Amino acid sequence: MFRIVSLSPFPSSLVRSFFAPAISKLGIEVEVLTVNKFDMSVFQKELPNADFVIGDFSFAIPITAQMADLMQKVKLIQQPSTGYDHIDIEACRREGIPVANIGGANSISVAEYTITVALMLVKRIIYSHNRLLQGTWAQSEMMNVPGELNGKIWGVIGLGRIGKGVASRAKSLGMSVVYYDTVKFGSDEESLGVSFRPLLKLLSESDVISVHTPLTKETTKLIGEKELRMMKPSAVLVNPARGEIVDEEALARATREGWIAGAAVDVFTREPPPRDHPLIMAAKEGAPLIVTSHIAGATSETRQRIIQFAIENLVRVMTGQNAENVVNS
Repeated sequence: MFRIVSLSPFPSSLVRSFFAPAISKLGIEVEVLTVNKFDMSVFQKELPNADFVIGDFSFAIPITAQMADLMQKVKLIQQPSTGYDHIDIEACRREGIPVANIGGANSISVAEYTITVALMLVKRIIYSHNRLLQGTWAQSEMMNVPGELNGKIWGVIGLGRIGKGVASRAKSLGMSVVYYDTVKFGSDEESLGVSFRPLLKLLSESDVISVHTPLTKETTKLIGEKELRMMKPSAVLVNPARGEIVDEEALARATREGWIAGAAVDVFTREPPPRDHPLIMAAKEGAPLIVTSHIAGATSETRQRIIQFAIENLVRVMTGQNAENVVNS
């Protein structure tokens, strides 16, 4: 019998049902306890007896160093999302607890979102929609601004699974793709059809820039006022990664004051954002902004892949194999 503590907001019975194929095929037995709020008294009681922990996909419940210290038997923390910045992975490493995420389970959805909102910004779809609702036929106005991606440059910040998915889709639109990452892909660049650029050069030459890097100390506010002012006035920025990577105040000003042509933001430093959030306010005032509620990876197809991978990874360890997508090895 394996004891699982789940911090994600799913009922215990539902989580256990995910293991039904493994239970019937492999004879695995699991007991699941769902914890819906951060409560150290519960953690002190339950974590020492847990064999596995499922992280919180809503990020409301962190996994702290104190919690890792209680996980005396835990063989794997499985985070059912790509992001894991709410987990103290260094503390988990010190305790010998592997932490795994779901890798590229959401890469298709996020890549499609990124391309979609970039096209909406460049072609000014929402602006034209709103103008028509207001009674203005803006066709001639649209002819005075750039509106095609073909022949333009797409800059990808973070060339992981999602970044590569965006790059391939951008190339299919007839674009050149440049990238910035902490790791250069060297000989793989030719097969991927991309070219490395230092961050500031990427910002200054790209027509579309999308952010796909994880949130770390190094990437927090990676793009601030200085970086935004280096972008072309005709360029657009898409951030479906983490709100903390782009300075939200500076981005609101950039779209209000025309430093850049527009931005799409799916993530915020605080979620949900307050009504007076600078990006929300700028969008309400008519700035060229698309703001969405962290939906880039929120599709039924993605959810199914996440559940399937997470359960298979847990079963993998239950049957004596090594976990995949460990982020703190």
